[in-house]
Amino acid sequence: MEKSVNRLDAMATLLAVVDAGGFSAASRKLRVPVTTVSRRVADLEAHLRTKLLQRTTRKITLTDAGAPYVAACRRVIEQLDEAERTAAGEYQSPRGELTVTAPLVFGRMHLVPVIAEFMAQFIDIRLNCRFNDRVLNLQDEHIDVAIRIGDLPDSSHRTRRIGTVRRVVCASPDYLSRHGEPRTMADLAAHSCVGFHSFDSFDPPGNWLFATTDSVVSIPIRSRITFDTIESAIDAGSAGMGLIRVFSYHVRPVFRSGILQKVLPDFVPPSVPVHVLHGTEDMTPLKVRAFIDFCVPRLQACLAL
Repeated sequence: MEKSVNRLDAMATLLAVVDAGGFSAASRKLRVPVTTVSRRVADLEAHLRTKLLQRTTRKITLTDAGAPYVAACRRVIEQLDEAERTAAGEYQSPRGELTVTAPLVFGRMHLVPVIAEFMAQFIDIRLNCRFNDRVLNLQDEHIDVAIRIGDLPDSSHRTRRIGTVRRVVCASPDYLSRHGEPRTMADLAAHSCVGFHSFDSFDPPGNWLFATTDSVVSIPIRSRITFDTIESAIDAGSAGMGLIRVFSYHVRPVFRSGILQKVLPDFVPPSVPVHVLHGTEDMTPLKVRAFIDFCVPRLQACLAL
């Protein structure tokens, strides 16, 4: 541990072990052998003459000395990252790598065309796009900008609302010709429905929410099949397997082609907000500011259609 750079490596490795929950997971995250991860942490503990981690076969926990030390390591690494970004000119000109996350279909349909324009204008920025229906943690996953659909929990992240999206119920003409079109919410009891796991945060399990003139009601649905990707749910609906509940932008192209058609249009649930989030630091890197300033008005225009 004589060299300070080795100490920084060890501190970063310790944070990776804590955040990943183990040495093997940290090894995969850092792309170094497990033996290297273990040696760095052991060297750090030897340098400090104290134990930082309690290791068991099931999990790793911080010792009383380890908890405050890990918090201090985070501050050191964050300050170092900030200094490097400043030195690299990220606060003087839009440059460097930018990591962006968005829901899978939203990213593909709405963000990719905007990104293509952005990259043509800002040639010194490299984009790492992570389109995923799983909500990624900005700090843990080193995300610069995130698109979020739904109400946001309280956080220190900076946010800008860019619009709203609506949930719609639809089905294939073939399914409706065989089973009839539901006219009221009560009619859903006689219909098969296709489930989608990512809507669990919007609807109670086994229910769909609908709006009436003075309230929001929860209606039980009969779902024999559930998917974890919206494309699969749309394919199932298009194949006549039942009613599906999706965001309107998910099915805009197939509405136009007639593959699916909307039902129960008078009972659309409340719209869901869409936000852009970015970091908490006082100085926003110019690459982040440039991306947000470029993309927000264009995404707002897309969502207003």
